Amino acid sequence: MASRKCAAVVVGAGPAGVAVMGNLLERQLGTIAWVDPCFEAGRINRRYREVPSNTKVALFEAYATATQPFRNVIEKARLPNAFSTMSKLEQDKTCHLHYAADMVRDLTDGLVKMEQVYACRGFVTAAKLTEKSSNQWTVRVQRHDSEGDVEIETSRLILCTGSHPTNLPCPVPSLDIQQLDLDTVLKPSELTEAIPTNRPSTIAVVGASHSAILALLNLIQLARTSHPQLRVKWFTRHPLRYAEYMDGWILRDNTGLKGTAADFARTQLEDDKLATSPAGEVITKIDCTGGDARENAQYWAHLPTCSHIVHAVGFTRDPLPHLTKNGSPLALEFDHESGRFHESNNGPAIPGLFGAGIAFPERVVDPYGNVEYAVGFFKFMKFLKKVVPSWATKI
Repeated sequence: MASRKCAAVVVGAGPAGVAVMGNLLERQLGTIAWVDPCFEAGRINRRYREVPSNTKVALFEAYATATQPFRNVIEKARLPNAFSTMSKLEQDKTCHLHYAADMVRDLTDGLVKMEQVYACRGFVTAAKLTEKSSNQWTVRVQRHDSEGDVEIETSRLILCTGSHPTNLPCPVPSLDIQQLDLDTVLKPSELTEAIPTNRPSTIAVVGASHSAILALLNLIQLARTSHPQLRVKWFTRHPLRYAEYMDGWILRDNTGLKGTAADFARTQLEDDKLATSPAGEVITKIDCTGGDARENAQYWAHLPTCSHIVHAVGFTRDPLPHLTKNGSPLALEFDHESGRFHESNNGPAIPGLFGAGIAFPERVVDPYGNVEYAVGFFKFMKFLKKVVPSWATKI
């Protein structure tokens, strides 16, 4: 098996992994190993190109120009490109995520060509920390190319491994109902093939977050076009919540509805609008407020008439590589302020292990004391600008 030494190993090439690479390369630490199965902007590009963003175009532009390595890539890119296309959009409006995904892909294409980048197409299967050897990580990479597996020694291992929609069992056990993947419902080109057109279908949508509202929007558009026999039962346990622009900050910046989802919810889904809106012709709202017992009763009463169910209730971290310290498995606890990890149950800091992105976001507190987790391209970048200087110090 081949082996080499690198200043850092970055796992993942989604928006967070790309942002980490830009910040590390800017500090000129030496060769950075970058591991990803395809280097094509991660789940954003693979699954969410058709999703309208809740981020304004100007913040995508700010992300793309936040580091000197990024700016170098943009300067060398042949016109037209994803950056020039993005610059022509209205800066104070949102956009579909395919614009942002293409931007990340173009940044990635430029970064992997840099002399300081050792790009490994594949997966990190394991990483072991040996404290006796100056806190060095030995990272095993299963490559997808002819070079075969490789082991990389490094003092910095950064996990940008991403997340996937949370999968939950049907609330009514043994009910014969088809589970719809949230990723499919958020991709209209796939959704249209996932639901039959030749018979009635009733889709249960569980949740009231940004992704749940977009799921409702896609299903309603389907019912009004190619699937006239489609109906929706919307199970929600709380009122709709919107981001509110305050004086210099945003209330519910990470949890409230924005952009297309907010516009749709305000005009068609609020209780005083639903009955007479186009959405109301398709959607029946099932109020699950009042505690677990009432919610469970609502599922038992209404789910048996549904043919499909989709849970839009958040995201779960993707599996991590097998991590060990001195031969023993590591149980991790992430520090959302420093981007570092500790051993579980308030254990010691784990040398040289860091995280970022949707799986490991920054914890933020607004002026009212509300705690949220900052997820978004430019939010990842702001967090990394703050913490990478401490990651880059000699370990």
